[in-house]
Amino acid sequence: MTDLGSVAWPPAPIRTERLVLRESEARDRAAFIELFASPEVGTYIGGPRSRDELERAVPEVPGRRPGLFVIDLDGAMIGMITLDRRDAERPGHVLPDAGETELGYLFLPEAWGSGYAAEACDAALGWFAGALPGRPVVLRTQAANDRAMRLAQKLGFTEVERFEEYGAEQWFGVRSPAPGAVPSRER
Repeated sequence: MTDLGSVAWPPAPIRTERLVLRESEARDRAAFIELFASPEVGTYIGGPRSRDELERAVPEVPGRRPGLFVIDLDGAMIGMITLDRRDAERPGHVLPDAGETELGYLFLPEAWGSGYAAEACDAALGWFAGALPGRPVVLRTQAANDRAMRLAQKLGFTEVERFEEYGAEQWFGVRSPAPGAVPSRER
């Protein structure tokens, strides 16, 4: 479930200088499988999944749901961004009743190091701020993931807390908190 329940989905494609953020299509299936089977991508998300398992599990049109954008470069998927409601049972919240929107992203390794993640995430966050003004967006990443930590800072996320989850220290931050938002460690 996302905060996007009240927003028409999918939005019109979002165009940046180099990228298009759009709804997934059948032509993206191979890239979804590659993304989740990649050992490099899996480093900070619990490891890669088996290609055979993914071939069986990934639907013909993968990822077609509110809150998921495919990142398209020159007509090909290079990654994805998600804006999902953070589960109230998980650690890390900035609203008293939880339910914040959490930014997530994954990019194919060949797209790393070119600024695509910053460009795409900034565009998705800008769209979200226009669609649901005043709603905070949170981000969780492993503290050991230097690239993700730099991106969080570049996107304007500020640290709220750190906690242990998935067997590793997690960094948890917020961008543009709603008025009156209280970090969970201060509740």
